[in-house]
Parts: sequence; structure tokens; C-alpha cells
Amino acid sequence: MKIKIVNTSANPLPVYKTPLSAGLDLTAVLKESILLKPLERALVKTGLFMELPAGYEAQVRPRSGMALKQGISVLNSPGTIDADYRGEIGVILVNLSNESVEIKNGERIAQLVIAKHETAEWLEVENLDETERGKGGFGSTGKN
Repeated sequence: MKIKIVNTSANPLPVYKTPLSAGLDLTAVLKESILLKPLERALVKTGLFMELPAGYEAQVRPRSGMALKQGISVLNSPGTIDADYRGEIGVILVNLSNESVEIKNGERIAQLVIAKHETAEWLEVENLDETERGKGGFGSTGKN
């Protein structure tokens, strides 16, 4: 699939790091590094603008290494970029660790997954079909 992209940064375009990777790494575009204190969040721009085809979205997800090693995550994970959005891709990073973490220009900060989706059409009814689970949720099926 080909996707139109504009790169206003000096960073290279996102690439798949391995042949079977689902996500492309997004890099930070910063004039100067930022220091994320514990529980602090920041919108980090990428310098990327794209045009997704209808029926697709881009999901912005945390990088597992940053999450495990530094406690850095994407706050609204996954963040959704709709096909009709034409603004710059931004990543809402949050520091969930107990220590401040420096985010540097050009650093890989998140991953982007392109996903097909369906557009739902509501069919309003009075009742829903019964299931074994019913209204059970939030742990109702047990711990194991």
C-alpha cells in the first residue's frame, strides 16, 4: 500500500525495522530536548503529515522498550489518526516512572501501525440477542 507523506523534518521517513514488523517508528522533532518529569505529559511533534486512504487509520502506540526501560508511554494509546486528518502527527508522551526522562530530537518515541477499519451503521433495536456472558464484564469470567 502506498501512502502520501510530507516530511518537514530532517529525520528520515519512518521504516519497518524488520521484515515482519507491524509498526513504523516515529521520531521526535524538537528544537531542544525536553525533560519529562514523573507523571508529566507532553505533545511531541514528528514533522510528518500524511494522507491515508478511506477505510484506514493510523494507530500511534508506545514503543515497548521505552515503556519497559524508561516508563514512557503514549497517553491515549492507541492514538487514532483518521483518514481525513491532514495536520502534523503528534505523540502525547507520558512519563509513568519515578524519574525524569529526557526526550531528544530525532529519538524514536512511538510506533505507527496502519490498520484497516470498518465504518459502522447503527441498527437501532429494542433488545439484543442473549449470550452466555450476558452483561458480565470487568473480570466476570474469572481471574485465570
